[in-house]
Amino acid sequence: MSGPALYVMFAEDIDHSEALRAPLRTAHIQRRAELAAQGRVVVSGPLWDQDSGAGDYCGSLFVARFDSLAEAQAWADEDPYAKAGIYRRMVVRRINTHFIAKTETET
Repeated sequence: MSGPALYVMFAEDIDHSEALRAPLRTAHIQRRAELAAQGRVVVSGPLWDQDSGAGDYCGSLFVARFDSLAEAQAWADEDPYAKAGIYRRMVVRRINTHFIAKTETET
C-alpha cells in the first residue's frame, strides 16, 4: 500500500457503561485529539442508544488514517475505554472508499 488509508473503529459498549466511561473520558478524547492535530481523524464520537441524541452512550465510532490495519488495530487496542473493558465488541477494518466528502482544506 502507498500511504495512509482510512480505517474505521466501531465499538459497542457493555451495558450501563457510563459510570465506567466518565473517569476515562478525558484520556479517551485526548488520544483522538492528538491524531486530529496530525490531520488523521475524519470523524470520531460516541454512539447514542436513541435517535433523539439523548439517553445513554452505547458505543464509539472512529475513522482515521493509518499506514496499516495492524497499526490501526494497535492504536484502537490502546484506547482507555478498550483497556478498561468498556467495549463488548470492537471491530477495526480498512475502508475501501468510493465517495468521501472533501474537507475545507482540500477544496
